[in-house]
Amino acid sequence: MKRIVLFIATNLAVVVVLSVVLRLLGLDRALAAQGLQYGQLLVFSLVVGFTGAIVSLLMSKSVAKWTTGARTIETPSNEAEAWLLETVRKLAAGAGVAMPEVALYEGDANAFATGAFKNSALVAVSTGLLQSMNREEVEAVLGHEISHVANGDMVTLALIQGVVNTFVIFLSRIVGSIVDKAIFRTERGTGPGYFVTVMACQIVFGILASLIVAWFSRMREFRADAGSARLLGPQPMIHALMRLGGLQPGRLPQAMQAFGIAGGGGVMALFASHPPLEQRIAALQKAPAAR
Repeated sequence: MKRIVLFIATNLAVVVVLSVVLRLLGLDRALAAQGLQYGQLLVFSLVVGFTGAIVSLLMSKSVAKWTTGARTIETPSNEAEAWLLETVRKLAAGAGVAMPEVALYEGDANAFATGAFKNSALVAVSTGLLQSMNREEVEAVLGHEISHVANGDMVTLALIQGVVNTFVIFLSRIVGSIVDKAIFRTERGTGPGYFVTVMACQIVFGILASLIVAWFSRMREFRADAGSARLLGPQPMIHALMRLGGLQPGRLPQAMQAFGIAGGGGVMALFASHPPLEQRIAALQKAPAAR
């Protein structure tokens, strides 16, 4: 129910903000004079902008399993799988969420959490992570992923993606209409200038929007690290991140990269889904010990 209320409130906030901005700038009258029904355009932008984000969220567990080949552990077949299940169960209880599905997949060191609802999430760990870390470090990584679930990060990221999608779709069509009428002098309907401008604006605005989404993704990584520190103390997570710094992190499919334990750094830091490991370690070194 809380997530539904948040979704409705987010949609209403987008409508109000865009309507107020257009009115304050006097663009509502200008657009109406050009024959553009901005109210209908706003509804269209909301539907298109949020539909893709929400559908991706609802399908996230199935897509994650399919793209990574993750195998859900129903009944543990060895001691390591039994330990993994019990550790996730303990951490989920400590974070106040229901036991998620636990899965293993073949690959280099990485882990991720996903799912539309925090009480029916999926936590997946790579075989490379289990092989390259000791159990204290793996437990810290699991605490990080459980914290993502407890924080509702998957839902919040989908809502933010929906909001920025809406703005991109709406504003690109507003600019397209203005350019088409003012520069290309199209008097009836829409001309080629409108479609060219819309496509160009969607690319430019989409790049700018991705900066916002990436910034939020980096902030939630800090929060998830802090969540692991609250559950287990900061040192295990610090050690896990230091270990990751000496490993080649396993690549995840494009749609899942923001949900992994590491990745996304490099030259394009503003577009990175994860902060540099050094910054994450520094933040944890300031964190209080677990109670």
